[in-house]
Amino acid sequence: MNMSDGFVQLLTPDGERIERSTGADGVEYSVDLTDEEYRGLYRDMVLARRLDAEGVALQRQGEMALWASLYGQEAAQIGSGRALRPQDMAFPSYREHGVLLARGMDPLLPFGLFRGIDQGAWDPATHHTQMYTLVVGAQTLHATGYAMGVNLDGKARDADGEAVIAYFGDGATAQGDVNESFIWAGVHQAPIVFFCQNNQYAISVGPERQSHAPIYRRASGFGFPGLRVDGNDVLASYAVTRHALDRARSGGGPMLIEAYTYRMGAHTTSDDPTRYRPSAEEESWAARDPIARLATFLRNQRIADEDYFLKIEEEVRHLAVELRERVLNLPDRDHSALFDHVYPHGSPLVEQQRAGFEGYRASFQA
Repeated sequence: MNMSDGFVQLLTPDGERIERSTGADGVEYSVDLTDEEYRGLYRDMVLARRLDAEGVALQRQGEMALWASLYGQEAAQIGSGRALRPQDMAFPSYREHGVLLARGMDPLLPFGLFRGIDQGAWDPATHHTQMYTLVVGAQTLHATGYAMGVNLDGKARDADGEAVIAYFGDGATAQGDVNESFIWAGVHQAPIVFFCQNNQYAISVGPERQSHAPIYRRASGFGFPGLRVDGNDVLASYAVTRHALDRARSGGGPMLIEAYTYRMGAHTTSDDPTRYRPSAEEESWAARDPIARLATFLRNQRIADEDYFLKIEEEVRHLAVELRERVLNLPDRDHSALFDHVYPHGSPLVEQQRAGFEGYRASFQA
């Protein structure tokens, strides 16, 4: 990682504050937050990590069908999520649990999806956050189309306008959907921010086997700026995302942010990362832990004391226990319900498939 190549960082891995940092787009980035806002960012990241750990544990105990962990990516998600304004629309992939928290959504919502009892139970219009997209990269096209609509409706002409953000990983940049969305967004100057969390592995393949050039540099080929930010630095993630969104809502067009971070856990709970990455690499990135660096900053600046950290630890423990109980109390769903909403008025073919599925399930009870 070339620090001199427009890499935006406002908080070093040692917790030292950098007042200003210039990105590859030539913009000088900084933040001016209150002590309460700094503490809020810390609480959000700790809560996101603890609730994520509950998701992993519940899946291991057979209570969840699957879980996609955000472990290690808390700063990128909370920083960018807190940069969103209420009117902005977010299009997540499938591990943006921190973004949902930053948007004020009930943390139970993604658990219903991964438990297999709903198909995404939140209202995008209420939360200004679209449902999770499991098809890799498809949400970038959804987001671009929505952003083009924002332009057509005249909602992105001033500082109070609407902007759009699309989240995806480094692996998704190899998908045609993402590159097509770049083309459409660039040509139509859509008010969208493409936020790539480069967590170093597209399931099991590292970035050196995915692309010969850094991800953020691709933006120039589509006619809009791109920059790389320290994705383990919540302050830098907040600063660049807020700038990019404000630029988009004021008519500046799209922008690509590559948040350079690391997935400390598995790709999903069906994955074994020890098969493709060395332990020394994990240890190296553990030293850049996003939560630890912000905690060091808060201590050094006397923004928070040990009583505060203990208070947060107890709060998130209580919320995690409460969440676990709520997940376990979620109602079971009739397995055949997955056929109910394929077509609004049903279909003979779907009913035939339903009957086949019920027959298959019944065979286990014979």
